[in-house]
Amino acid sequence: MRELALHILDLARNSIEAGATTVILTIVENCERQSLEIELRDDGAGMDESMVERATDAFFSTRDTRRWGLGLALFKATCESSDGKLRVVSKVGEGTVVSARLTLGHLDCPPLGNMGAVIQALACEADRAAFRYRHVVGDREFEVGSEELQRDLDGVPLTNPVVLHWLADFVNRQLRAIGSRA
Repeated sequence: MRELALHILDLARNSIEAGATTVILTIVENCERQSLEIELRDDGAGMDESMVERATDAFFSTRDTRRWGLGLALFKATCESSDGKLRVVSKVGEGTVVSARLTLGHLDCPPLGNMGAVIQALACEADRAAFRYRHVVGDREFEVGSEELQRDLDGVPLTNPVVLHWLADFVNRQLRAIGSRA
C-alpha cells in the first residue's frame, strides 16, 4: 500500500468486524530514534495462540467469505522492508493489539498519508465502535475521540456530511500543527 493510513484503516475495520466496541490508535513519531510506532488496540473477539501465529500469513483468514487475509501480511512486509517489525498480541474474549515499528526516513518507509480520512471513516462506524486517536511527535501531541466529539456536537451525528468534512480537515491540520513528518 502506498500509505500507512491504508494499513491502519484496514486494521481498524478488522477490529470492528471482530466485534470491537472500542478501537484505540496511537502513533508515535520519534525523530531522535528515527522510529515510527503504530499501535492499534481493540476489545474485539480476539484470537487464540494458534490464530495469532498464523495471523500474518497471507493464506490465513478467520472470515468465512474468503480463504486469505492479506491485511496483516502486507503490513508486516511494509514494516520489515523499512527495517521494522510487526507484532500481534491477542487473547480470546479480550481483544487484539497490533504494534508496528518502522524506520522514519528509510527509503522503503511509506508516508503516513491521510489520517483525516481514516478518522473520518471511523466516525462513520461510531455507532458500532468508539474510537480514540492519539498522535505524538516529540513533546507535542494531538488526541481526538468519538465520545467527546459526540458530546461536543450535542446531538448532531458524526456521520453528518458537514461534520465528516470538518473532522478530516481538523485531524490533518492538527497533525501539521504538532509537526508530524511521517
